[in-house]
Amino acid sequence: MKRRSFVKNTVLGASGLGMASGLQATTRNRSLADKPFNLNYAPHQGMFKNHAGNDFVDQIHYMADRGFKSIEDNGMMKRSVSEQEKISKALVDNGMDMGVFVVDKGGNGANTLAAGKQEHLDIFLDGCRRAVEVAKRVNAKWMTVVPGNFERRLPLDIQTANVIEALKRGAEIFEPHGLVMVLEPLSDTPDLFLRYSPQTYLICKGVDSPSCKILYDAYHMQKNEGNLIKNIDYTWDEIAYIQVGDNPGRKEPYTGEVNYQNVFKHLYEKGYKGIVGMEHGLSEGGKAGEEKLVQAYRKADDFL
Repeated sequence: MKRRSFVKNTVLGASGLGMASGLQATTRNRSLADKPFNLNYAPHQGMFKNHAGNDFVDQIHYMADRGFKSIEDNGMMKRSVSEQEKISKALVDNGMDMGVFVVDKGGNGANTLAAGKQEHLDIFLDGCRRAVEVAKRVNAKWMTVVPGNFERRLPLDIQTANVIEALKRGAEIFEPHGLVMVLEPLSDTPDLFLRYSPQTYLICKGVDSPSCKILYDAYHMQKNEGNLIKNIDYTWDEIAYIQVGDNPGRKEPYTGEVNYQNVFKHLYEKGYKGIVGMEHGLSEGGKAGEEKLVQAYRKADDFL
C-alpha cells in the first residue's frame, strides 16, 4: 500500500469508529510523517512518482509525509492556471513553501541580454511581468533568470553593462511586489554569459536591488570553479537561494565528489533559512531509487 494511502485509510478508519475527532485525525496523520530536515530541501515533480503516482499534487503530499517542507518547479509558468492553483492549494494544505520557477523566456541562447538589443529586453521584461502574476497565484518569492549567451562581437565589459541595465529594469518590475529574481551561473555550455559566482556577485552589486540576487547552484559551481564553501562565503551577502546536485553525474548526494554534509553544515552555521533546491536526477530507478534519495539527504543533513 502506498504511504499516503496508508495515512488516509488510518485516519478514515479511526473516524468511522468514533475513536478520533477531525483534529485528532490530523494530528495522527502528522505523527506518521517523517521528521523535518534541518535545512529546507525542495524536491521537484517526478522525484517520487513511483511511490506517489504521476499526479504532482499526490507527489507533494508524499513529499510532505517524508519530511520535506518545500518544492520547486522550473516550468511553473508553462502550466495552466488551474494546475497552478491546485499546486498552490496542496502546498498550503501541507504547510509547504514554493521555491523557484524559471522566468519564461527570461534569457537564453536566442535572447541574450548581453547584446544590448531592445527586442531582447522587451522579451525579458514581458516574462518578468507575467512571472509576477504566476508568483502571486502560487505564493512564490523567487524566480530564476539566466541572462543568455555571450555576445562575442562586443567587449566583455560592455556586455556586463548591458546585462546590468536589463536586470535593473527587471528589478523595477519585481521590487514593488517583494519578489526576487535569482541569477543562476551555469555550466551547461561555455557559450553562456553567466558562469561564475564572483561574476554574478559583481552584477548583483551593479543592479543594487533587493530583487536581484544569486542562485548558487553547487553542482554548476563545482564544475566551473570548485572551492564551494569559500566562494559561498565570498558572495554570501548576495545569495538568496541554493540548489544542489552531486558532480559528476548531477544526482543525489553521495554519488559524486562533493561532501554535502560539510556544505549543508556550513549553510546551517551561517544561519541560512532559505530553500535548498534538489536540482538533480536520481542515480537509481523505481521505489528503491526514491528511497535511496531520501536516505542520502538524511545522511547529508545529519550534521548536528
